[in-house]
Amino acid sequence: MTLDARIEAALGQTVSDSRQLPGGDLGGAALITLEDCSRVVAKTGQLVADEGAMLRAIADTGVPVPGVLYCEDTLLVMEFIESDGDMGWLSLAANLHSLHAPRGRTFGWDADYAFGKVPIFNTAIEDWPDFWARRRLLPFCEHVDTALARRIERLAGRLPELLPTTPPAALLHGDLWSGNMLFRGGELVGLIDPASYHGDREVDFAMLQVFASPPESFFAASDLDAGWQERLPIYQLWPMLVHLRLFGSAYRSRVESLLTACEV
Repeated sequence: MTLDARIEAALGQTVSDSRQLPGGDLGGAALITLEDCSRVVAKTGQLVADEGAMLRAIADTGVPVPGVLYCEDTLLVMEFIESDGDMGWLSLAANLHSLHAPRGRTFGWDADYAFGKVPIFNTAIEDWPDFWARRRLLPFCEHVDTALARRIERLAGRLPELLPTTPPAALLHGDLWSGNMLFRGGELVGLIDPASYHGDREVDFAMLQVFASPPESFFAASDLDAGWQERLPIYQLWPMLVHLRLFGSAYRSRVESLLTACEV
């Protein structure tokens, strides 16, 4: 069955137009126009049901995300959100405060996930440094050379000294960069493409700064714990290891710089 036919069966409307959305190194989405002229976004793949569950979890916090219209097996259909790119840092800070409110859970998620060929291991662990070591850093050791693997292992062994043992378990977006945030008129109108799990809220702030430089007003409104800047390279190391594995040696120097910043 074609994608259009699957959408028509799911929503009970005829598809009048379909086009691939630009971007997305890890998987694409299609913009679908229906017979009533409304537009939706459709994604297919083995993990879309997990993405739908993550979107619903974020929506339950009051943070805007595309509404899930249909989610079953390998098809996810969501609302299309209009955006104009007018960034609103204070609006983002307020929404992250809602997203990250402690949930009283252990660290992790009820299912593993992936960025392309890179698995994201989410089995719950109650000790946060242990979670970050075993679920985020150490899995990369078998995919890098011995010298880099040893540095990662040394950092993993030091994490109980460097990270809080039981920070409040926040619901994380998990892949919070500018391409996954939609703004209109300076207000956040949607977070998209989550890779959610429960963990230290500083992880989202670290990811945000991998490719962006938020203004000081954003951090002033975010009320981060003392020492967050010292923990930043530890949390940024994971997305850079993902990039190293997905996109190759161009990211090795960034990984090495982060390990040096962690003093390993």
